Amino acid sequence: MIGPSRGSSKHRPGFHALVLCIGFVVGGTFTQVARRFLPAGAVKEFLTTGVTPELGPLHIDLVILKFAIGPIALDVSLLSLVGVLIAYLIARSLF
Repeated sequence: MIGPSRGSSKHRPGFHALVLCIGFVVGGTFTQVARRFLPAGAVKEFLTTGVTPELGPLHIDLVILKFAIGPIALDVSLLSLVGVLIAYLIARSLF
């Protein structure tokens, strides 16, 4: 009888979401460190230039309660994707 194969199919979606969040935090840290300490030039621009999709603000009016959510933005750069890759590889090797 063949046991479960090693891979990501045995994990729940919450695990994948957690790894993705951790990866973006690590990658965001890499991006901020690079923006602060790398000298100005093509390498710095290439590694730290990102795309920032934004959602919001979302206004909600429930007659007795009014509030707004947002704006929510995600800054995606090459270094943030490297952080996601590192988090994935570490999680894959541990679990």
